[in-house]
Amino acid sequence: MSKPDTEESRIAALRRGDEQALEQLIRQYTPYAGAIVWGIVGGKLTRDDAEEILSDVFLTLWKNADRIRPGKLKGYLASIARSRALDALRRSGETLELEEDVLALPDADPERQLTQAEERRLLRKTLSELPEPDHTIFIRHYYFCQKTAEIAAALDMNVNTVQTKLKRGREKLRLALAEGGYEHE
Repeated sequence: MSKPDTEESRIAALRRGDEQALEQLIRQYTPYAGAIVWGIVGGKLTRDDAEEILSDVFLTLWKNADRIRPGKLKGYLASIARSRALDALRRSGETLELEEDVLALPDADPERQLTQAEERRLLRKTLSELPEPDHTIFIRHYYFCQKTAEIAAALDMNVNTVQTKLKRGREKLRLALAEGGYEHE
């Protein structure tokens, strides 16, 4: 009797250097990772560039199989896809249009690093408490860098509704930070 084909078994196979496991994961997750990459670079870079980024995502998976925890593969791939796509945009000189985003630069001060870690924890907690579809809208907009029109089309919503939900969500996050003692201007 053969062992069931699970994410855990595929990760274990990757760790052993099983190229067939990698090929299976590529077939399974290319549409997912590709949608993330294309959502970020589409129209700014070529399809060949996007395919190269996608190849790099799976090469990173192969090289770092020992770092992936079962149940976290999809999130890991999303993170790598997003990171590689944004890196490619930066290298090309392209920029993303940011809608009220705040860019945070790393800080060498250990106390500030602890504060930032606590802020991130509080933001993750508050974000996880957002009801649907607000949670999905936030993830699509701020994590996958989708524009409000794309989100509205995907969720069959009015663009103004998406923008309103983002605005209300930002207000909830701002209040959560203020209650946690983290005031931002």
